[in-house]
Amino acid sequence: MTFDDLEIAEPILRAVREKGYDTPTPIQEQAIPVVLSGEDIFGIAQTGTGKTAVFAIPILQMLWEEKQRAAEAASEPAEKDLLSWLPKRKDRRGRRHGKPAGKSNRTIRALVLTPTRELALQIDENFTDYGKHTGLKHTVVFGGVKQGPQTERLGRGVDILVATPGRLLDLIGQGFISLDTITHFVLDEADRMLDMGFIGDIRRIVAMLPDERQTLFFSATMPAPIVSLSKGILTNPVRVEVTPESSTVDTVKQCIYFVEKPDRKSLLVSLLREHDDKTVLIFSRTKHGADNISKILIKANINSAAIHGDKSQSQRQKALADFKAGKVRVMVATDIAARGIDIKELGLVINFDLPDVVETYVHRIGRTGRAGAEGMALTFCSQDDHMMIKDIQKVVGRPLDMRLHQS
Repeated sequence: MTFDDLEIAEPILRAVREKGYDTPTPIQEQAIPVVLSGEDIFGIAQTGTGKTAVFAIPILQMLWEEKQRAAEAASEPAEKDLLSWLPKRKDRRGRRHGKPAGKSNRTIRALVLTPTRELALQIDENFTDYGKHTGLKHTVVFGGVKQGPQTERLGRGVDILVATPGRLLDLIGQGFISLDTITHFVLDEADRMLDMGFIGDIRRIVAMLPDERQTLFFSATMPAPIVSLSKGILTNPVRVEVTPESSTVDTVKQCIYFVEKPDRKSLLVSLLREHDDKTVLIFSRTKHGADNISKILIKANINSAAIHGDKSQSQRQKALADFKAGKVRVMVATDIAARGIDIKELGLVINFDLPDVVETYVHRIGRTGRAGAEGMALTFCSQDDHMMIKDIQKVVGRPLDMRLHQS
């Protein structure tokens, strides 16, 4: 199957081709037609499966089609029924999609809620890429920066809004945003929302949305609280699952190094020199640890930068931009900060510290080996971590390369 077979509108299909995409990923092949039909989605997909396109492409298409119908209706005789431009297709609740926003009265039609600033920016970039020929307007709002530029863009009118929960609620409270006209709602990375304590904010936001809407719900893992949340906001959803829960990417070669904590830094430097042809993402459990690791690498003449929640938004965006552009070869990050990092051909992930839960390990190594490419993940393990390694082995379901480091 190719994107041509998914009945995507010409301006969006053209943009997809310009990105160099031809063959949809499994979740795109399964879910895009379902979303276009108006159904709710309960999507289970780990990182690197292409799920952003699953909601971005259909939302752009449905809003663009409404815009076209509105333009056609505006050119017809005035005596024609004023409601004749409404979409003919109804969704599974039997409702029509609402009025498209015109240039002089553009209202927010789609809301994408995501946990981190980096991921919000990444999704906004995808809407730019896929929607550049549609004339639709979108923007992104997140905390950590002054709100002035964001509220100015909102004032000019947008069709699609990408937001993090805190800043969205702030701007709603100040009267800059209304959710009354939302017809498409996307909750992305729901499990990370849970980890970051956003479930209460999500429930507040959902309560403000119109009852008649399409909801697309995505999570890499499905712990019990996430399943409960999904039941409260979805209506007869179609379940789309492209990998088993907590599974790992088959294209990622995984290796465990048994090394005690005092020896990890020297091993890290050695491995980075051994793999000096690869772009590397290193995971630290703490913000302080990320800074220390980066300082050690810079001292060893290895170009690196750290990214975590204590960095200012401008610092995080610059570090991420430099990493994507290849100006920085090694990025050291905490789990939350790394959520929006999407680097093509990221060759190596190193778990300097093991995470608290296996599901986070799965997500970390999914940063490499994306969209079928080969990748490598190296994990440092001390004596205290052996039980976690056993749990990882159970989830992976295949032998891992185990190595004993001797200082």
